[in-house]
Amino acid sequence: MSVSMLKAPCNAADQLQALAQCRAHAAPLRLPRRRISGVSFSAPPRAPVVAVLDRVAAADGEQSRLAAAGSGNLADRLRLGSLTEDRLSYKERFIVRCYEVGINKTATVETIANLLQEVGCNHAQSVGFSTDGFATTHTMRKLHLIWVTARMHIEIYKYPAWSDVIEIETWCQGEGRIGTRRDWILKDYATGQVIGRATSKWVMMNQDTRRLQKVSDDVRDEYLIYCPRELRLAFPEENNSSLRKISKLEDPSQYYRLGLVPRRADLDMNQHVNNVTYIGWVLEVGRSFTSS
Repeated sequence: MSVSMLKAPCNAADQLQALAQCRAHAAPLRLPRRRISGVSFSAPPRAPVVAVLDRVAAADGEQSRLAAAGSGNLADRLRLGSLTEDRLSYKERFIVRCYEVGINKTATVETIANLLQEVGCNHAQSVGFSTDGFATTHTMRKLHLIWVTARMHIEIYKYPAWSDVIEIETWCQGEGRIGTRRDWILKDYATGQVIGRATSKWVMMNQDTRRLQKVSDDVRDEYLIYCPRELRLAFPEENNSSLRKISKLEDPSQYYRLGLVPRRADLDMNQHVNNVTYIGWVLEVGRSFTSS
């Protein structure tokens, strides 16, 4: 996997609890009180955190309605994500957990990459694809085919901090016979500001032979109906570097490390080293040479 310009999940109840604490601390005394989803607290002057809380509460109300109706499984009812109105992309909200941030209390690159993968998988599940594997279609599962990351480009303009709520939108589209492309846009849920973009290329591999395979018509027909009809890119500007070919390193390169052996914990449900693990390896090697 190639990575260029490397510049988290919860349920509604968790978000309400975290945001309600902020609201309760800011509330003046003896103000009218109101109840949202069974949690009562004072109503302070309007503020960004209050707006977020109201929106999360509305989402929680919708989750409760779905739960009462018995639609979907428990994870579907608690997950803060859904298809967009045109059903050609998927949005999900996450709160950044304490174990997803680094020493500066902001999300790490690995956290961002994991969330991108999570929302992509949830997108596939929301349209009815198999839960056994990363975004694999029904035909792919029958033929023991899986998606593997061939390239990922991530740009983060502002790293979310601990307890921040972010919204990630994702969609995919075909790229000829050799694979598919998935893009993401990350926003600060409180302000609506775009804080990051990402794009990736995925190729199909036979899980038994570990060989790459062209995307068949049967597989393309299964997922293209859920893709935008016209090309849609997370990086719309011309001459963007997101798909620029990475220069080949000299052999041997100036900095390198030998003897790296994947651990069992580095393998994912497809039994191969996950793309986020590669990012962790690259960053750790870079840190070790920087600090030496």
